[in-house]
This record gives sequence, C-alpha cells and structure tokens, in this order.
Amino acid sequence: MSMVYEQSTRVVLVPHWLSAADRDALAASIEAALTRADLPATTADRLVDVLTELHVARARDVVWPSSAARVRLVTGWDPDTLPVRLSAMELACALSLPELTPPVRAALTGGRSL
Repeated sequence: MSMVYEQSTRVVLVPHWLSAADRDALAASIEAALTRADLPATTADRLVDVLTELHVARARDVVWPSSAARVRLVTGWDPDTLPVRLSAMELACALSLPELTPPVRAALTGGRSL
C-alpha cells in the first residue's frame, strides 16, 4: 500500500501501519486531548479526522482484507496491524499531543510508514 493522493483537496495520505494496541492508545490519547479547553479548534478538527480514519481503517480491512494481508505476510507484522492513512497535518497534530504514549509516537514516526 502506498501513498494516496486526494485530487479534490491535493492532500497526500501516507499509511502508518499500527497494531490494534497502537490504534487503541492513539484513540485514547486523542479523546483525552479533545477534552482539554486549551486545544486549538483547528487541531481538534484534525484530531477528529484521525479518529475517523481509525474507524475507516478497520472497515477497509473488513471490506478489502487481502490488500493489507499481503503486506503483513511480506513484512511479518502481526495480523492486527492495519494501515492508518494520515495527512501530514493530521500526523503533526497527533504528534503534538503530550498525551501520546512513547510506543505510539514511535509507531507513527518509525519504520511502518510506507
């Protein structure tokens, strides 16, 4: 799976391959951040987009399981690892969260962004 270019918005979405534990921890970090009064509205909007993509990633794997399965087979990643497609802005907003745990931060910035 490679990058996706959305023609209408001219945004490039890069898949970040996250385990189920990483996806759950990312969602928990975002939900905690969204309760903060000092969170800028534009950051909150992007974080809601990330939450949406976490749900879409699961749905995408149900509808088209073979695509991600091939990548997992070749790489040796666990069966619960899914591509979460994020724009640069969404990734930056997620990485800016102090609530983000070190393992999730490493997963988002490590070698699983193909």
